[in-house]
Amino acid sequence: MKLSKSLLLLGGVLLCFLLGSAAISSPAVAVLRQHQDQPGIMRYHAQHSLQDKAGNAWQLVLFPQYQSGKLSGWNLRVVGFPGLAKLMHPQPLEVITAEGKLLTAADVFAESAPAPNVGQYDFTKILPRLPQNKTLQLSVPVSGNHTLSLHISTSIVREWQLLAKEM
Repeated sequence: MKLSKSLLLLGGVLLCFLLGSAAISSPAVAVLRQHQDQPGIMRYHAQHSLQDKAGNAWQLVLFPQYQSGKLSGWNLRVVGFPGLAKLMHPQPLEVITAEGKLLTAADVFAESAPAPNVGQYDFTKILPRLPQNKTLQLSVPVSGNHTLSLHISTSIVREWQLLAKEM
């Protein structure tokens, strides 16, 4: 009887620990989404909600680009709350690795963005060069000679790499 109570108590403590660990994990929320692009053709993308240093919410969406039904590249879309900031076009997105290496992604919306709070960048050459199990810093030019800085956790980097590998 004492053994079963001890096991039950141990199981309860373990459950509390696991739930507590999940509650204090990374502040980013990641979602892999699937949608039907055309009849019979499913597309996948990674969507993340992040906060900048001021606590403002930003959405990042990494998705494949297709031409004639074949994968032709990858885009990273950055979206802020309307009226929060105006992303500057045409300006590249800068990706800074944990080792300090600078990678740049061209502005896809160089000519015209669908809204001032939306940017989209060609991530095709960046994605295979991202380091394994390391964080990243994204720098996006915004109005007023400011730079939006977003911290990208290792879990998001791994998810992006997994998505690219599976496509």
